[in-house]
Amino acid sequence: MLKQLVKKTPVVRTIARAILKMVAARNQDSFVSGDYWEERYKAQGNSGAGSYNRLAYYKAERLNAFVTENAIQSVIEFGSGDGAQLRLAEYPSYIGVDVSTTAIELTKKSFASDPTKTFLHSSQMNSGVTAELALSLDVVYHLIEDSVFDSYLNQMFDAATRFAIIYSSDTNEQSDAVHVKHRKFTDWVAENRTDFKLINVEKNRYPWDVGDPDNTSFADFFFFERCNQV
Repeated sequence: MLKQLVKKTPVVRTIARAILKMVAARNQDSFVSGDYWEERYKAQGNSGAGSYNRLAYYKAERLNAFVTENAIQSVIEFGSGDGAQLRLAEYPSYIGVDVSTTAIELTKKSFASDPTKTFLHSSQMNSGVTAELALSLDVVYHLIEDSVFDSYLNQMFDAATRFAIIYSSDTNEQSDAVHVKHRKFTDWVAENRTDFKLINVEKNRYPWDVGDPDNTSFADFFFFERCNQV
């Protein structure tokens, strides 16, 4: 009902949006990111619109070019999901990490014949698992809990020996969706990961349009390079 009101007059829209934000904030207090995604995949849900159609092709085009331009031989992705985006990737070696056991089993089965791809549950990660490039695609704004957000970004940057790419929103604007929490994550990186520098920001080719949510996105590309490569 509230979401229908958002489409009404400007005053009604403002009130409805305010109520939706309060409901989302209240629900986020008890939200568990890992449980949400496990239940979503168990119910045969997918990784979301960003992993399909023109957004998926846009991301693949940019990432494949970056891998080629920098002669990258190994990639690790944190939040590998259902593997839809991966089907468009051209990576010499790939490790996919996810919090959902269901998603990991699904991708293991889907890519069973490809020896260049490995999939690990997040609990299987350790400090010895690294790659030249670490990826985070449409994940950061789904990390509702502050502790999960901190742990995730530290783990991702720890695993990157040369580069890290984050595809996400970078704002503190509130969201109406209970599973979305926008964060100005570049401030966190500047404060907590001084071993990396932001080398490029690429605005989305298909910027967010509320009237076309399946083919547009509020995420942009953020490219980081390790200052002292290991």
